[in-house]
Amino acid sequence: MLGRYAFSVVIGVVVTLSLLFVMQLLIASGKSALTKPRDRTKLEFVRVKRNENLNVEDFTPEKPPKPPETPPETPPQDMDSMDPDAPTINVPPPTMTAETNIGGPGGMNIAEGDYLPIVRVAPVYPARALSRGLEGYVDLSFTVTTAGTVRDPVVIFSTSSLFERAALRAVLKFKYKPRVVDGVPVDVPNVKTRISFQIED
Repeated sequence: MLGRYAFSVVIGVVVTLSLLFVMQLLIASGKSALTKPRDRTKLEFVRVKRNENLNVEDFTPEKPPKPPETPPETPPQDMDSMDPDAPTINVPPPTMTAETNIGGPGGMNIAEGDYLPIVRVAPVYPARALSRGLEGYVDLSFTVTTAGTVRDPVVIFSTSSLFERAALRAVLKFKYKPRVVDGVPVDVPNVKTRISFQIED
């Protein structure tokens, strides 16, 4: 038991002396570190000059020119020549005549209130006949009604069937002053007319 106490005391004394010696060395070396001059390194800095020139001009865009008060007139469009590459055919305009025979059954006397032609519509020249250069005429018979219109047109003779439909359409647009008998308008049957189709030179 006493041996352990003695050993502990010896160990404690040795550790204490060792610590005191180390502290003495640190103090001695610390003084020299404080008094010894240090080697200083010089650092050079290069400062780049900043570009301070700023463009402070006014960047406001210019105002557009004032539009005219009245817009320019649009040139008329040529609706007859839609395709500029299409082939053209120089054909003079045709001349059409509608001859009406005002003869009727029993004869006619305009002074007694017989019918009178008021409107005669020229027929449309058929495109197929025009492209072939055909000319001719159509004889028709129809009835003038009490209202002055044409009813039941019939083709009596035609030089070509290409003209018949155009002639019938034109006759149906004819207008007449109806025949008046004893103050009452009456129908006039069997009225004949000839519609000619001719290409102008």
